[in-house]
Amino acid sequence: MAKESTGSPHLPPPPPLASSANPELAIQHVDQADIPKYSIVSRKGVGKLGRQIPLMTNHFRVSVGVPDAVFYQYTVSISYEDKRPVEGKGIGRKLIDKLYQTYSSEFTGKKFAYDGDKTLYTVGPLLFKKQEFTVVLEDSIAKGEHGSPSSKNKRTKCSIGSKSFNIEISYAAKIPLKPIALALKGNEADIGGIQDAVRVLDIILRQQAANRGCLLVRQSFFHDDARNYTDVGQGVSGLRGFHSSFRTTQGGFSLNMDVSTTMVLTPGPVKDFLLVNQNVRELREIDWDKARRMLKNLRIKATHNNREFKIIGLSEMRCNQQLFSMKVRNGDGTNGDAENVEMTVYEYFTKHRSIPLTYSGFLPCLDVGKPKRPNFLPLELCSLISLQRYTKSLSSMQRASLVEKSRQKPQERIRTVTDAMRTYRYDEDPLLSECGISIEKKLTSVNGRILDTPKLKVGNSENCFPNNGRWNFNNKLLLKATSIKRWAVVNFSAQCDTSRLSRDLINCGRKKGIDIEGPKSLIDEYPQLRRSSPLARVESMFEQVRDKLPGPPEFILCLLPQRKNSDIYGPWKKKCLSDFGIVTQCISPPRVIKDQYLTNVLLKINSKLGGINSMLEVELTRSIPFITQTPTMILGMDVSHGSPGRSDVPSVAAVVGSLEWPYITKYRASVRTQSPKLEMIDALYKPTANNTDDGIMSL
Repeated sequence: MAKESTGSPHLPPPPPLASSANPELAIQHVDQADIPKYSIVSRKGVGKLGRQIPLMTNHFRVSVGVPDAVFYQYTVSISYEDKRPVEGKGIGRKLIDKLYQTYSSEFTGKKFAYDGDKTLYTVGPLLFKKQEFTVVLEDSIAKGEHGSPSSKNKRTKCSIGSKSFNIEISYAAKIPLKPIALALKGNEADIGGIQDAVRVLDIILRQQAANRGCLLVRQSFFHDDARNYTDVGQGVSGLRGFHSSFRTTQGGFSLNMDVSTTMVLTPGPVKDFLLVNQNVRELREIDWDKARRMLKNLRIKATHNNREFKIIGLSEMRCNQQLFSMKVRNGDGTNGDAENVEMTVYEYFTKHRSIPLTYSGFLPCLDVGKPKRPNFLPLELCSLISLQRYTKSLSSMQRASLVEKSRQKPQERIRTVTDAMRTYRYDEDPLLSECGISIEKKLTSVNGRILDTPKLKVGNSENCFPNNGRWNFNNKLLLKATSIKRWAVVNFSAQCDTSRLSRDLINCGRKKGIDIEGPKSLIDEYPQLRRSSPLARVESMFEQVRDKLPGPPEFILCLLPQRKNSDIYGPWKKKCLSDFGIVTQCISPPRVIKDQYLTNVLLKINSKLGGINSMLEVELTRSIPFITQTPTMILGMDVSHGSPGRSDVPSVAAVVGSLEWPYITKYRASVRTQSPKLEMIDALYKPTANNTDDGIMSL
């Protein structure tokens, strides 16, 4: 089912107005007839070439049994007793759950689908259009005897606190399910109505996952099951879950399910987390300033009372030195008055609570109180609770570990998804049942096509065919081989013989037609710098390059110390490409270097230096439909954003375009940073004051 585009077409930038011009008047005098009108190009048909094969998709067919069902949308406003709005995340679902438990009779048994923010949905209307409720929610932070000692506590025993909230529910809109049913019958689609109904159905899926205690991340959900955790190092784990959403497709209505992974902190004792997070063996080696920053705002469970707390910091003193004041009654019982006594946190737990502490006496305590009301817990009584997201960027080693451990073969992925469908039983959800939504338990089959293998032309007008899905250039000349005159080899690896590698690379290159002279210099890193920071190592290496070469090289081959995800890679690329404009190729060769490896490296080098490895035969024969007959530029564009929660990280816009029509295999790419989370590329055209263009397309 086609999705209607809501964006406007990109037009060339308008000419700049004169400084004295009135923009509003200028707009009024624009002749509407001069503005080109664009429409979405209709698809002329579907592909027919190739051999048909059946394919299994991760879609499950959905049927709508009650097409006349109507969702009622209600706006939810949550405030404290003094009418201040509640802005904290995560508390909304707890309050709505408590609301339903407390006032179930007011809702006549109707189930809610709550989006976690300001909207909830029901099938059919409630008995009221607007009503306010009072909900009392128990405070999850325990005090007194149930928590840990506080400098402000008046008694050793105190009841659990609670807070009162006002929840106002008011009618907002009706969202019928009928647009989906009509579209499935082939009637004209109401795109807006379909999108609204699908959004409600997706919220119902999220509500069901929330009821099971899952961690929700947009349209993905993650269950707290030890089998779903994958350790990636430094106290961080990949947690496997599922992405699920209803989709309108050409084949009908379906539920799309796929495996998803999010990063969480590995649950368990805080002590164990700090040791692996800082990669140390002993508690005395921990950097406590770093630990304070890492632990802040994390939630822990106290093992002595099974209560949850949020960490706000660490104590200034060690556990056996950190004092607090508490009131205790006289031991002889003759005086009912309590006296103020100072004691250490260690003494309180070991003597007054009779809880033995093995190693916490010489460590800081966790502060789980308020900024002006500290509440200290010994480290060994605290464990990180599960399902706490880790939103910082992963290190290169963590990324490599995650990719390696999360990889699944197709059959395993099929089994995982189908098992999840049977386990979660979506169509048994009360809200979906009211709509007559039924979901098949087997994957949807579609027809695919295997296209004929494209023919490549290489040097000497020779054809190149793949063997077992691989292109092999071992005994081939390149179509347009470049030459390399001024180049150097820099070596960050202690295990590589740069002299032998450069000789082998030159010999292999000449077999491909690349004229490679000997390198101007082979530069090894100073051994004493191998424990320095990546940036310092790169700066030192570039100083050697400047000292040992008469001028800037046209190409540098860089040998990295690790085979995967070296920390040197990023700083080195930035230094070469951004700061000096030098073409570079990074490699981390295996111990035994074969011709196939060198060939693959040379293919990348040749392309970077302006050569052409191969071309499609249809390019050379000028037989590409439409493109060969009309001057055409093929463009690809995309915008990449920072990780969720990083609103300070700029987005990166990338554009690639083909050059030298009628050929399409020679291209140029350009990237620009732009405002965070901006989806549209804002620098395609960028007029300057001297009537030139500084946009991406002008490069």
